[in-house]
Amino acid sequence: MAARRIAAAAGVADHRFVSMPQLMELSDMKSRKGFGGLPPTYIPMKNAIYYGLAAAYAEETRSSRIVAGHNREDTMVFEDTGDEFFLHLEKALLAGSQRLRRNRMKLWRPLGEMSKTEVVSLAERLGVPLELTWSCHLEGTEHCWRCQGCVARQKSFASAGIPDPLMPKKTKNV
Repeated sequence: MAARRIAAAAGVADHRFVSMPQLMELSDMKSRKGFGGLPPTYIPMKNAIYYGLAAAYAEETRSSRIVAGHNREDTMVFEDTGDEFFLHLEKALLAGSQRLRRNRMKLWRPLGEMSKTEVVSLAERLGVPLELTWSCHLEGTEHCWRCQGCVARQKSFASAGIPDPLMPKKTKNV
């Protein structure tokens, strides 16, 4: 799992995983009525749930910052990655916890104004182990290179002029 490998490489001391088997992607739902135009990987209210869990952890650990990794292109597809969502979410989280208010908790989105290409370029400059990252929307040990996440990854690396360390050698520069 990419998250475990990246956390280990970064020296994360307390890396937790939460199982949420009831969350379904749009492609797995019986009824998709009212979800027109959203990608098959959309999970209803996913970020409200994830950041609620992050706020619980921040409260427990007395943290003052929750860091989001969404970029500008995410906001074009997912409503729950934009400015309005995070403004109201931060207010709601603070309203629900005097400990978060006391710690002056902030939701921080350092990549929010950047494109995926700019994020890849920044990651390379910072020495992020890009060979440990995961973009595929399918389960497995290898990227499929066909899903929305894989296609966006290929475009971002190509636009940044950076070779993707995960791209199979036989399909590079195709």
